[in-house]
Amino acid sequence: MPNTLFETPRAAETFLRDSEKGLWISNKYVEAVSGETIESFNPATGEKIAKVSAAGADDVDIAVASAREAFDGHWSRITPDSRGRLLYDLAAAIEEHAEELAELETLDNGKPLSASRRDDLPLAASLFRYYAGWTTKHVGHTIPVSSGNFHCYTRNEPVGVCAGIIPWNYPLVEAAMKLAPALACGNVMIVKPAEETPVSILRLAELIRDTGFPPGVVNVLNGHGETCGAVLARHSGVDKVSFTGSTAVGQKIVEASAGNLKRVSLELGGKSPNIVFGDAPEGAVEGASWAINYNSGQECTAGSRIFVEASKYDDFVASLVSETEKLKVGPGLDPGTDLGPLVSPDQLQRVLGYVELAQREGATLETGGHRLVDEARANGNFIAPAILTDTTNDMKVVQEEIFGPVVAVMPFKSEEELVGKANDTLFGLGAGIWTSDVTRAHRIAAAVKAGTVWVNCYAAADPAAPFGGYKMSGYGRELGSNALDDYTETKCVWINLD
Repeated sequence: MPNTLFETPRAAETFLRDSEKGLWISNKYVEAVSGETIESFNPATGEKIAKVSAAGADDVDIAVASAREAFDGHWSRITPDSRGRLLYDLAAAIEEHAEELAELETLDNGKPLSASRRDDLPLAASLFRYYAGWTTKHVGHTIPVSSGNFHCYTRNEPVGVCAGIIPWNYPLVEAAMKLAPALACGNVMIVKPAEETPVSILRLAELIRDTGFPPGVVNVLNGHGETCGAVLARHSGVDKVSFTGSTAVGQKIVEASAGNLKRVSLELGGKSPNIVFGDAPEGAVEGASWAINYNSGQECTAGSRIFVEASKYDDFVASLVSETEKLKVGPGLDPGTDLGPLVSPDQLQRVLGYVELAQREGATLETGGHRLVDEARANGNFIAPAILTDTTNDMKVVQEEIFGPVVAVMPFKSEEELVGKANDTLFGLGAGIWTSDVTRAHRIAAAVKAGTVWVNCYAAADPAAPFGGYKMSGYGRELGSNALDDYTETKCVWINLD
């Protein structure tokens, strides 16, 4: 681009100079058996930033064999304290290379560099540091049984070879959310990045090697869902799959896992209600705008259905339009950008299609919903964030996950009406409540069917707090001590003392 502001940053340049990367198996790059490759593009400019090998079934076999050898070998004999030290050192390495990783994330995904620096990299590092502390603390229990003179106790043992299938909206954070608890429990993992965003995870793999993790403990298979992810899901040598992505793909993974009844945990789609009462505190409008527009709406928890108490509805919509129109949409490397591009041309067309469909169904477009094209955004996947009114619960734009900056705003008159509409969805991942009445906040939080409820805030996250969904938003939990249970088998041991 003509403006040097948007050229490849220096910290990322060294890694991208050799723009062709292989698969990462046994702590080194290897070419795919088929020789096939995938190209990765900057969503802000359309320019190719890297070419990576694309794994097929043969490569999955090789990676699984490498992981199994590591699990059965040196990794199984390393002490919990040593595992914790490695995870702690990896967190430090991520922080040391934070600028490079943040730039790679922005170049590959499109999100503002300020968000990569401020949110993604600190969280990724803190995840490894948090689970480093759990390696010596995820303990079994002694059980005072009453059926005889026995010493009965439980052991928490690693599941084995795990596969982590990563989405494109948070490549590094999602990889860390799966790797950190899996490794803390003594498992090994094959990471399958989204085909759109492999770059930052490959750099993370290099740091994992440099930190001292043995070969095969973490392998990375770039590839397409059909020829790599699906193969991992049905592979008899994989003991567990952790998947984050669409509900439709999650259902296919469950079906594929039946061959060896492998453990599966799923964090899937959402259509989260964001509820604004008449007594909402100051900041509700800004919070609601952030809830749908952060990361350009490419959020499983995006507050894409806003329910506003009828008495405040008109004023709220006017304020939300004003707040939304202040947002600057532009390249992620521009320090003034609030919203970056969507991840791909296909995703842009998908989101635009939903806006058009909503209007055909009778919705009113208050602002946005069109592609942005000018000198700085000519070849990127940019969209003006959209606000829709006059929507009803039977519209597809209200029921289906869009994964873009498109929000439907609807009024309600009573709590009973509100709860019915809020829960009238297949999903149950997140929900927001804005009110000054603490009793009401607890009452509505209990009534809403969602895995996480935020009150007078939205999308707050911490490594110690569990995260996951109800209904078609998946099962299992990531983060916190709950995630450890998904990566361990519980063994009960009986010792006869007579």
